[in-house]
Amino acid sequence: MNPFNASATPESVPRITVVVLTHNRVRVVLETVARLLALPDAPGLIVADNGSTDATVTLIGSLFPSVRIVQCLGDLGASAHSRAVALACTDYVAFTDDDTWWEPGALAEAVRVLDSAPRVAVLSARVVVGDEGTTDARCVRLSASPLDRGGLPGPALTSYLAGACVIRRAALLAVSGDEPLRFASGDEERVALDLLAQGHAIIYGEGVVARRYPADDTENGDGNEDRRRANRRRDGRDAGLRRRIAARHAAWVAWQRLPLASAVGATLRAFGVLARERALWRDAWPLIAGIGAALKRRRPTPPNVLAMRRKVLEAERLEQARAARAMAEEHH
Repeated sequence: MNPFNASATPESVPRITVVVLTHNRVRVVLETVARLLALPDAPGLIVADNGSTDATVTLIGSLFPSVRIVQCLGDLGASAHSRAVALACTDYVAFTDDDTWWEPGALAEAVRVLDSAPRVAVLSARVVVGDEGTTDARCVRLSASPLDRGGLPGPALTSYLAGACVIRRAALLAVSGDEPLRFASGDEERVALDLLAQGHAIIYGEGVVARRYPADDTENGDGNEDRRRANRRRDGRDAGLRRRIAARHAAWVAWQRLPLASAVGATLRAFGVLARERALWRDAWPLIAGIGAALKRRRPTPPNVLAMRRKVLEAERLEQARAARAMAEEHH
């Protein structure tokens, strides 16, 4: 059944829609779309394309005519999610990156869990990597959350993996609003804070599994050594860009929702990242302009949610210190 068909009966409409975010990775996203369409869950599928200049839109349209495509004129990053969510008419929306797909039965399990726990707005999935199925390190950290479950069907969280999660659509729409800032990443932190402020819960779902296959060096090339060297240089540049974007967005979210001391600290850290990346001359003004926009939308997070966040951050700091000590002892 077509999940976008308004004339369908409620019983015939799938409960969940999958949204895939992509940008200029045609080969990767085509494989992901094919795998998602083969799922027994038969979810509706939307591809949010962030202004790709390759053949992504053309090939998806011709090879998979049942897939809805949201075309953004530029790279809106995670902000493209909101456009896709507006098209979905299901109770739940499952987000993945273009190198990640859901394991058979995962979406049905997510629906079952969320149906059983109306307070839960977001279920952050367990991501396994490659054929070996190693659990992503971020998921290991989420599974060890220090927060009290309080009867929830999984560890309680203050954040989630934007590229592998299932969200209650009505709750997401209620906190999305008219967001003027374009987040290539990091907007999930603001969304998480707003959901928690409204009394919703976020959990880690061990039994809801997504599989990720990171693109290798030959993704868009012929596999020769020159291509691999070029891709490694590109990956290095991309890593620097990701660090700058993450720092900038952390500052924006802090000015929107966190105490002023945290906002100042996040801003200083962002400028430090820009300086180390030798990008102050290029990125300082966008950072400052974004802070101005964030201040216009400032709505401080309630103390109880900030307390949850502090507890999680402190547990993460202690674990990082423990791991550093263990590594130092191993080297000695």
